[in-house]
Amino acid sequence: FVLFLSGLSWRMIGAAAACAAIVIPIAWEFLLHDYQRQRVLTLLDPEADALGTGWNIIQSKTAIGSGGFSGKGFLEGTQSHLHFLPEGHTDFIIAAYSEEFGLIGVLILVILYSAIIFRTFQIGLQSFHNYGRLVAGAFGLSFFVYVFVNAGMVSGILPVVGVPLPFMSYGGTAIITLMATFGLVMSIHTHR
Repeated sequence: FVLFLSGLSWRMIGAAAACAAIVIPIAWEFLLHDYQRQRVLTLLDPEADALGTGWNIIQSKTAIGSGGFSGKGFLEGTQSHLHFLPEGHTDFIIAAYSEEFGLIGVLILVILYSAIIFRTFQIGLQSFHNYGRLVAGAFGLSFFVYVFVNAGMVSGILPVVGVPLPFMSYGGTAIITLMATFGLVMSIHTHR
C-alpha cells in the first residue's frame, strides 16, 4: 500500500507478489525452523495436539463461542478468569473481550478500529507533502496489520505469533509505540 501511495504501478506490485508466491515453498522447505512449521501445521489442525501447541487456539475459539451474541458480562468470562485462556490479558485479549461482551462488543470494537484506520488514511491522502502521505499511509497500514493479525490469530485463521491488539493488550512497548505513531499522524494533520 505504501508503495502504491509513493507512485509505484500495480504491475510492479503484482510482479513482486508473484515472486513472493514463488519463494514461499522454498522458504517453507529450507528457511523455516521446525517450531515455525509447527505453528502453521497447528493452525491447520489444532486438535492434533490439543494439549500442546493447539491449546491456545482451542481455548480462544471456546471463549469466543461462549460469549454468544451479547456476552456473559463484564468480568464474568469463565475461560479467561479460570485461566483456561492463556495470555488473556495480552495476545488473546480479544477472545476474553468477546467472551464478556459477545458479538455486539466485538462489532463495536471493529467499528472503532475501522474508524481509526480510515481517518489515518484520510489524513495521509489530505497531506500536501509526499513524506506526510507515505508516513500516515504506512502507520495506517501497520495499525491495520496489528488488528488483522491479532484478530486472525485469536479466531484461528492465522498462526499464533504474539502480536498485541492495539490499545487493548497489556504491554508497555506496543502502547508507547502506537501513541508515538499517532502523535506523528496528528502532527501530519496539523502541518498538512
